[in-house]
Amino acid sequence: MSSTTFPLPARYDHVGSFLRPKYLLEAREQKAKGAISAAQLREIEDRAITEIVRFQESVGLKSITDGEFRRTYFHIDFLEQLGGVSTDIPVTIIRPDGTEELAPPVMRVVDRVRHVKDIQRADFEYLKSQVSAGHTPKVCIPSPTMLHFRGGRAGISKQHYPELDPAFYDDVAKAYGDELHSLAAAGCTYVQLDDTNLAYLCDERMREAARQRGDDPNELPHRYAAFINKVVAHKPAGMTLAMHLCRGNFKSTHAAAGNYEPVAEALLSEMDLDAYFLEYDDDRSGDFRPLRYLPKGKTVVLGLVTTKFDQMESKDGLKRRIEEAAKYAPLDQLALSPQCGFSSTVHGNNIAVEAQRNKLRLVIETAQDVWGG
Repeated sequence: MSSTTFPLPARYDHVGSFLRPKYLLEAREQKAKGAISAAQLREIEDRAITEIVRFQESVGLKSITDGEFRRTYFHIDFLEQLGGVSTDIPVTIIRPDGTEELAPPVMRVVDRVRHVKDIQRADFEYLKSQVSAGHTPKVCIPSPTMLHFRGGRAGISKQHYPELDPAFYDDVAKAYGDELHSLAAAGCTYVQLDDTNLAYLCDERMREAARQRGDDPNELPHRYAAFINKVVAHKPAGMTLAMHLCRGNFKSTHAAAGNYEPVAEALLSEMDLDAYFLEYDDDRSGDFRPLRYLPKGKTVVLGLVTTKFDQMESKDGLKRRIEEAAKYAPLDQLALSPQCGFSSTVHGNNIAVEAQRNKLRLVIETAQDVWGG
């Protein structure tokens, strides 16, 4: 990619998920009880997705998602559809202070990993049918690193993978490549990988947990960069592939904190991705110095606007932070977004529906002020 090419639809973007409308949550409950069929639920999802597409276009966004309205959890609903993967439903833990935390799901690789069916294609085709000309439909899928990080070596069948490298990484990359080609055949040109694990490796508590599983937290980011590059090697021509580093986003809580420094070089310099969405909405993410590793031809989307709380950021404050980031990476390689989705799980963040609109408008107007219309 030439350094003059900007890979995203606009200088403003968003991470993907939106608060579910009440009628959609009720329909999912009815489906769980057996009161309506899967086909009936899908019709209701279609209606909700049409509405959220219109919402995004009316706000002024150029990249358009389905709000993840067909998912309960951003990761499990995708990963469990890969052949060879078994997942458990996550459990909610009540912390001593009364706040809730989503315990990570246990994902196990119980057979050779393979792509056994189109996972997102039908969902993408419906999204594409609703998106107006001049807008780009975007698909968000969990990062392949999630199949390793949660359980480490112990979570991957030794019978099927006596050695992880290269067989496990090659199989997962091929499965992801098959899914990307399935999406490309349907006309998809923009895919975002949602990755919690690299963000978790910025947090000393999570780094220690990785050590306990037998992994070296200093080596893992470089191993994951090589893993992601195996996926990129399968990427269809003309597709933009981005990554969002998520620090946890459940009912307005977060799971990880810490500066990006431990993963920055592997993430920005070694991965062959087009763009990175980095959470920078408060001081838990540290400073912008890690952006110095950003090479020419890649973009960092600064997640400066929180999706966790209603309180609005100021436009001047955002501009000052963009200026600060531009000391470490060229301004023409930066863009702006909220820090995460508004509803990474079906439960949603503790934020008003109208705040979604206000925060997205703030992102768009600030970006237009900084980079022009």
